[in-house]
Amino acid sequence: MPKDGNMSSRLFALCAVLFALCASAEAQPAKKIPRIGFLSSLAPQLVAERVKAFRRGLAEHGYEEGKNISFEWRYADGKTERLAELAADLVRRKVDVIVTGGPAVNRFAKEATASIPIVLPFDNDPVGNGFAASLARPGGNITGFSTYYPEISGKQLELLKEIVPRLSRLAVLGNSTVPGNAQVLKEAELAANSLGVELHYLELQNPGEIEAAFRAASKAHAEAVLVLGSQVVTAHAKTFAAVAIKNRLPASYWSPEFVQAGGLMAYSVSITDLFRRTATYVDKILKGAKPADLPIEQPTKFELVINLKAARQIGLTIPPNVLARADRVIR
Repeated sequence: MPKDGNMSSRLFALCAVLFALCASAEAQPAKKIPRIGFLSSLAPQLVAERVKAFRRGLAEHGYEEGKNISFEWRYADGKTERLAELAADLVRRKVDVIVTGGPAVNRFAKEATASIPIVLPFDNDPVGNGFAASLARPGGNITGFSTYYPEISGKQLELLKEIVPRLSRLAVLGNSTVPGNAQVLKEAELAANSLGVELHYLELQNPGEIEAAFRAASKAHAEAVLVLGSQVVTAHAKTFAAVAIKNRLPASYWSPEFVQAGGLMAYSVSITDLFRRTATYVDKILKGAKPADLPIEQPTKFELVINLKAARQIGLTIPPNVLARADRVIR
């Protein structure tokens, strides 16, 4: 009997311990899954490649949606007037990090919060735009990547000269209110002088001016068009492509989205690479790093995208040596 009593006592004690452990486990709150707010001025289909690259970058750091990370997606569908409210909504939902979809969004994110970390996958001039004190030490709640690379316009012009050997007059469509575009235009002028090409600058501030700008380019006897960076008109990439083909003008754009929409060519900083690298900053912030201490990085990868269908539509043959250098060819 004493033996049975000891056994019962031990079983009772073991059950008590197991009960206590279970009760303790149930009492502990479930581990919080960090939430990433994504804010874009464009429609989802226009930034699908960027989002895919961002997700791929997060996966490389071990993140899996629903398991150890979640998302709040906000798209303005080209309606800039919606961005302030969409940014405010992400702040109300207390997301852990806000990732912006491009330069048109960055200002709205900054104005919405001074405490939630913000990562800019790309911005023309983060310091000049007031998002950071310096590239080395941003100093606030914003970090990310700069796409300020004015020399790229010279390369774009060289490529246009290769595919349009007779090129002597080039129309440049730009928005003077975009930070950095003045320097980009200067670089284009330097390249034009060395190549014997005359530039004809045309101001383009809103989508309603696209057709008029191309008509003006044709009237000025331009043989090609260079479109400078402007997030305001990215949502109207299809219009650009259609109007360029209508006017039979070879055009080079600042973003691959224009080529995917039917445009001829883009040589640019690889935006998808920047979105993939953005995941590294999100990972560091979720692990305790402060945006103020994370240096804003410069672009390291560039890409050439060519649309052969667009070339055929305007009666242009792309030289084999140019095609061989393309990172992507749309047929």
